[in-house]
Amino acid sequence: MAPSKPRSKSRNPLLIPGIGKFSRSKMYHKRGIWALKAKHGGTFPRHDPKPAAPEPASKKPPKFYPADDVKTPVPNRRKPKPAKLRASITPGTVLILLAGRFMGKRVVFLKQLPSGLLLITGPFTVNGVPLRRVNQAYVIATSTKVDISGVNVDKFDDKYFAKDKKKAYKKSESSFFETEKQEKKLPQQKKDDQKAVDTPLIKAIEAVEYLRGYLGTKFTLRSGTKPHELQF
Repeated sequence: MAPSKPRSKSRNPLLIPGIGKFSRSKMYHKRGIWALKAKHGGTFPRHDPKPAAPEPASKKPPKFYPADDVKTPVPNRRKPKPAKLRASITPGTVLILLAGRFMGKRVVFLKQLPSGLLLITGPFTVNGVPLRRVNQAYVIATSTKVDISGVNVDKFDDKYFAKDKKKAYKKSESSFFETEKQEKKLPQQKKDDQKAVDTPLIKAIEAVEYLRGYLGTKFTLRSGTKPHELQF
């Protein structure tokens, strides 16, 4: 075992715990502090402190915490991919709508949009279904097809069906007692687009016997009908 180093003797040994042998003024002269002050013009020399390294920015912890757990949404950084089109759905296929405002109506499929939704039409003059988008999960594809080679649908995309942002509605006393509702008018441009699509499509429908009546009737299930045995 290596010999321990002898402890350095203190200049002011303790007489009893807490009380030194020499007073404060005696130690002032004994340490030679008076000489250092005299050398530097009566002030004790001090060195400028070194600049401290910048500490990493950290958020200060809150003083209070909520009693219940606060759920923070997890950001979704995945890019959505459009749904793959079913093999039974091709341009011109007659579809049966299973949900929505026009449930049970038979419509004509035109094309798949970049979002994965299907662009369909009734046509409007046949069964009242205008140009709209539907999810392929809510349609039944039939074996009936319509020739849509003369229909141009290049201008239709998801932006075409985007709704305009409405202005903030401010409540007032006059609006509270107002009972009349403003009628929503369809832009003339969309009426012209609907007509441009329906005109060549109706000619192709009328060329096939009973096809116009088939599109004009709704699909319904009657008592005794077995859906799993139906052939579309």
